[in-house]
Amino acid sequence: MSAGDFFEHLSIGGDLSVAPGKQLRDAIIDAVERDDLEPGERLPPVRALAETLGVAPGTVAKSYTALEEQGVVVGRGRAGTFVTADGRHGDVRLTAAARAFAVEARTLGVSNDEAVAAVFEALSISAEHHPRA
Repeated sequence: MSAGDFFEHLSIGGDLSVAPGKQLRDAIIDAVERDDLEPGERLPPVRALAETLGVAPGTVAKSYTALEEQGVVVGRGRAGTFVTADGRHGDVRLTAAARAFAVEARTLGVSNDEAVAAVFEALSISAEHHPRA
């Protein structure tokens, strides 16, 4: 599937409990993981995709920025936004979550040690509530 085909069939807004920007980010990450969007493929321009999806250009721009911060895409100015992540390794979502956490930790001004401690604490709490089989 080409990037054009993927975005032509993409629909956002059906699930009102999830913000359109998050739906778009999740859809792009899922597509990278499935190899529907491959490394080097160009994403549609912000305004064009916003019009196609029926959302505000700011929603698409913020989604692209978040995906760039997460390492899934890279913006190259006027050249466009391109997929950087390789979903064949199955770690796109984990890497994106880790990068989002790192950005938030920096924003909060916590040290590396504090951030790592928070991760270990969250993992232990998660393990208590959701033990693996």
